[in-house]
Amino acid sequence: MTTARPQKGMLAIDPNKVPESPSWVIDLAALEDNLKILADVQAAAGCKILLALKGFATWSTFPLIGQYLMGCTSSSPHEARLAREKMNKEVHAYAPAYSDADMDEIVELCDHVVFNSFNQWRQHKAKVLGSGRRISCGIRVNPEHREAEVELYDPCARFSRLGTIRAQFHPEELDGIEGLHFHNLCQLNSDALERTLAAVEEKFGEFIPRMKWVNFGGGHHITRPDYDRARLVRVIQGFKARYPGVEVYLEPGEAIAIRTGVLVTTVMDIVENGMPLVILDTSATAHMPDVLEMPYRPDIVDGGMPQEKPYTYRLGGLTCLAGDVIGDYSFDQPLQIGQRIVLLDMSHYTMVKTSNFNGVRLPSIVLRYPDDRYELIKSFGYEYYRDRLS
Repeated sequence: MTTARPQKGMLAIDPNKVPESPSWVIDLAALEDNLKILADVQAAAGCKILLALKGFATWSTFPLIGQYLMGCTSSSPHEARLAREKMNKEVHAYAPAYSDADMDEIVELCDHVVFNSFNQWRQHKAKVLGSGRRISCGIRVNPEHREAEVELYDPCARFSRLGTIRAQFHPEELDGIEGLHFHNLCQLNSDALERTLAAVEEKFGEFIPRMKWVNFGGGHHITRPDYDRARLVRVIQGFKARYPGVEVYLEPGEAIAIRTGVLVTTVMDIVENGMPLVILDTSATAHMPDVLEMPYRPDIVDGGMPQEKPYTYRLGGLTCLAGDVIGDYSFDQPLQIGQRIVLLDMSHYTMVKTSNFNGVRLPSIVLRYPDDRYELIKSFGYEYYRDRLS
């Protein structure tokens, strides 16, 4: 199978060639490398892989993604419409709850609809079945099996609202249900999926032979260099052997876009208050909220851990939030006002989660082509900020 690509493409991005700062730069060659790996998995395992728009929704790349993957999975009518308009392959939907207005749109856009509970299935069953379109419906199940390290991102944490636990599962209401969906992983390897699948089968296995498909959800870090893809293939093949005719879906968001994009930012000022403090033209809270939520420390080209290199700085954003801090980094040479800095791996779960807090302009979007051309495809001006509110 294809080996995962190292970060050479991202490291080779020349920040001075990027037309604007701040900007997200998507490396199309790196993206295609990930897609080839996922296509290999699809072929070897006999499964279907979908792009989860909650993780990556930069639709200018959908023509490329659509060459390799089977479609998109959405979490809202807006995402479903984007999938239908910009890729127009399989469109799946799951949300913790749908309003009647949501469902009016969903039934016009989606091929698969997953319900979080039997309450939701009862509420919307007639509308889905009477839509005049062939829509395959499923129920999300909660195997009550934990693998994710951070509770904020654990769908199987105690008191989780996501999915139906076995005690609340109603087999007598499965008429019209063709699939089961589970999701409890976050940035994990295939051994975590193997354990989870065992828990799913223990609690819900008796119902799987009645299904046409089972969706294994997301959180699979398939394109990470140390991910055991051979094991993933064995797990899926074993499942399909136990349940002949049941189709398997995966819906990673991060695995598609991991190591494909950077955030290019510029040093605006350097001030002193116990240590050198850098103010960048970007923001952790507005442009990379997972830095504060997860939390995590993004890697920076030529940047090291504090005190590892001769010059250590605390990098912060340009909003008024006191905690708008990316982290402490060291460099071989002193930073200069006007210098551009490259933050690595800033496409997945970053571009989709931004805000205009303080009215800060969002980073522009730039595509980097295999021949090292840089194309500015989107800038966000005042109108974007103004039109979000009224």
